[in-house]
Amino acid sequence: MTPNGIRQGMMQLAPIAIFFVPFGIAFGVVASTRGLTATQSIGFSLLTFSSSAQFSTLEFWHGSVAWGSLALALFAINTRNVVMGAALAPWVNLMPLPQRLLSLSLLNDANFAGCQAAFRRGERDMGLLLGSGLVLWCGWGLGAAIGTLAGPAFGNPAAYGFDVVMLCFLTAIVTGMVLGRPKVAVRLVPILVGATIAVLTQSILPQGWNVIVGAVMGSLVDA
Repeated sequence: MTPNGIRQGMMQLAPIAIFFVPFGIAFGVVASTRGLTATQSIGFSLLTFSSSAQFSTLEFWHGSVAWGSLALALFAINTRNVVMGAALAPWVNLMPLPQRLLSLSLLNDANFAGCQAAFRRGERDMGLLLGSGLVLWCGWGLGAAIGTLAGPAFGNPAAYGFDVVMLCFLTAIVTGMVLGRPKVAVRLVPILVGATIAVLTQSILPQGWNVIVGAVMGSLVDA
């Protein structure tokens, strides 16, 4: 892990971090309507750094909090981190434990996709993982702060189409990992199966579980 790698990771994901800001604004606005103070909302965002988990938490934040249901929901949403950690294990486990924990504390969908692709290409500087996670964390925290303090003036960020940015980014990463390699058609099968199952079960399963089921089925088909 080198300073140059950290800087490179930050530069690579900086454009994506810009689009984390409006989602953070949206969370800050909603959190303020649920009774969270500015300190609580900003601190929550910096410590948790999980948009899906944080928005789901707000659904339980009324009157008497059902802590058991809340814990199960957050576990389901974040179980995908187990899969991402396992995929990065061959590279991440070579680092000393303090560096490993610091990097993985900032792991999310965007920097996982970018860093896994880089490591498979032969990159070995783990600063990429830390730097990319750090810049995304800053974007999310900045958005949450703005949303908490002045969010109502921005309206609904989804109206500007920011929600499509992450989908395009992850699709581009997957496409780059498949195209230009032998047996492209065969490589597409588990991806299509996993995506199809995730979409079809989205309205049936609790939030987050459709992604897990799609990933497991896609992996079984690939095996």
